[in-house]
Amino acid sequence: MSAEAYTSLYFVRHVESRFIEGQERERGLTEQGDLDAEKVAQLLHKEDVEVFYSSPYLRAVHTIQRLADLCKKPVLIHEDLRERALSVSHVKRDDFLEAKRQLYHDASFAFPGGESGIEARARAINMIEQMLDEHRGKKIVIGTHGDIMTLIFQHYNPSYGFDFWKGTTMPDIYRMDLDQADKMLQITRMWE
Repeated sequence: MSAEAYTSLYFVRHVESRFIEGQERERGLTEQGDLDAEKVAQLLHKEDVEVFYSSPYLRAVHTIQRLADLCKKPVLIHEDLRERALSVSHVKRDDFLEAKRQLYHDASFAFPGGESGIEARARAINMIEQMLDEHRGKKIVIGTHGDIMTLIFQHYNPSYGFDFWKGTTMPDIYRMDLDQADKMLQITRMWE
């Protein structure tokens, strides 16, 4: 199959960031995160990416910004690519893993002030479909988060869930290839 016959989406889960309670959108990168963002740029630069999208969260933008700069392309920020809202105040940091497990166990469940898997996946898939309509046949990098990336993959293959999410790293890179009818052909991990 020729390269023009399919679209490649490169999902780049953000690098390590400084956790600051209540500052989900503004969290910057750690020193290791900076180093890893450079590795991401070097790894993906050879892929000849044509378009860059990102969650509005700074850690996602900063993870792919070096690569976009190398390719002399802008990063297009879209709110619907943001991470799933877990809860405003009902999930404590110590209960985070169990809260995530519960959300994956029941896709319709949401903590007060948070989003269900169904809600978060719907908004993200709507954005992915818009991207595909506009950039079909191209190579697209998406600066993303572990949860929303997993939910997007789950749309194409229901086997993606809690265990996959738990096994992802910061950063992580997965390439999803889709045919001209937007049918998912494969998902390949590129980060080592």
